Amino acid sequence: MLSIRNGDGSVEQRILDAAAACILANGVERTTMTEIARRARVSRPTIYRRWPDIRWVIAELLTVRIAGVLEAIPDRGVGREATVGRVVAVADHLQHDDIVQAVIHNAPGLAMTYIADRLGTSQQILIDALAEAIKAGQDEGSIRTGDPREMAAMCLLITQSTIQSAQMVAELLDARAINVELGHALNGYLRP
Repeated sequence: MLSIRNGDGSVEQRILDAAAACILANGVERTTMTEIARRARVSRPTIYRRWPDIRWVIAELLTVRIAGVLEAIPDRGVGREATVGRVVAVADHLQHDDIVQAVIHNAPGLAMTYIADRLGTSQQILIDALAEAIKAGQDEGSIRTGDPREMAAMCLLITQSTIQSAQMVAELLDARAINVELGHALNGYLRP
């Protein structure tokens, strides 16, 4: 999959913006390459030169959005509390991202690929960032010993489960409560 960070930016960004607009207007399942091309003011072959099909366009859109959230929520310092705070903030943002939620709830086949079958690019980016923070927290003494990448992967599973299932328990845990409980779960897991 091409990343817009490797392309010229303007055409790729227009295409991804158009894909997001189509998803919001028509839903994930009714978003087509033709409609994306029309909204982006490019030809369909222009899109196909960058991505082989609609699933790849949507996957790239998700990668850009998720990586963008990570970039937008700054590192809060070294240590368990700072790391957990950032993870909870990222999760909170993704729980309220219209595109991410549209894919989770309206395109279960696509979502399940990244929930159950394989790690996507955005998940790898999150694991890499979290493993680095875990290692720093271990060196500082507030995070238990263990393989930082394995621990980061487990934190991803805990957090991803929270994001994808938050709507199911909304009557029991409102947005504030789910963030508090996610923080407790991650703190307990990482505590020495």
